[in-house]
Amino acid sequence: MNTDRSVKVKDIVEKFQMEVLYPGAEFETETLTITDVNRPGLQFVGFFDYFDPRRLQIIGKAETMFLKSFSSAERRKCFEDLFKYEIPALVISRKLDVFPECMEMAQKYGRTLLRTEHTSVEFTSMTIDFLNHELAPMITRHGVLMDVYGEGVLILGDSGIGKSETAIELIKRGHRLVADDAVEIRRIGDTLTGTAPELIRHYLEVRGIGVVDVQKLFGMSGVKSATQIDLVIQFERWQDEKFYDRLGLDEAHTQIMGVPIPLLTIPVSAGRNLAGIVELAVMNNRQKKYGINSAREFVEQIDSHIDHQAAQEKNR
Repeated sequence: MNTDRSVKVKDIVEKFQMEVLYPGAEFETETLTITDVNRPGLQFVGFFDYFDPRRLQIIGKAETMFLKSFSSAERRKCFEDLFKYEIPALVISRKLDVFPECMEMAQKYGRTLLRTEHTSVEFTSMTIDFLNHELAPMITRHGVLMDVYGEGVLILGDSGIGKSETAIELIKRGHRLVADDAVEIRRIGDTLTGTAPELIRHYLEVRGIGVVDVQKLFGMSGVKSATQIDLVIQFERWQDEKFYDRLGLDEAHTQIMGVPIPLLTIPVSAGRNLAGIVELAVMNNRQKKYGINSAREFVEQIDSHIDHQAAQEKNR
């Protein structure tokens, strides 16, 4: 699992179309490694306990109006105290004017100074969402990730067992491909989100045909950029000596980065309609989320029928 992740400040600038008022000494290489951001109101009054300089700093209208009540010398000290720390950047929201003392201290200490048209709340929310995704722990799994009836299905199995062929059939039935061969899985909170590496996004390999571009063949309706993983299906070759659950009472789970996900093992043999089985598995899994368990209902009906028959025999 890759937890040592970072995002370049330049990537944030590009994504949110920010204005670079002053590029700091480390602007080309400066990175963010935590998802928190900070509005340095407390720091402007000299309180630096628990201050984490790794966070992106944001000032908005409230901080600006507060600093306007200071003299030029007091403002200079406020910004100097802040810029003494190796912060990644200071962002000014709402396209507000930059204080001359702020620019002076940014240049003195080589700190990056940025500006955005968004409000502080808007920018903070967008930035945290972006950082939560980009800095989330990630692993890569060999498999196929599909969006089937709005549910994310991760199909695993040995090479050549039929994962990609099943994906093609599912796409023809109106479902969407997220990733083939390599699936990047990120954990955000207790949710797993899967995507494809940028280099192979929308491509699918079918033995005997080669690599095909699903988006160009089936249009945008055949692909999806990301999906939450709701179900894992493991394809394995049929083994005559192995017992397979015929009722579906056994509810197995697998752990991916500590998150439990329902797991189904599907035996593969000639003539089995794997795409149809995957669709059925997804619909059944979705029913279970709403408290409907067909296997248990079936067993309860059988037990009730046996009890009823036993009672009738006893009363004869």
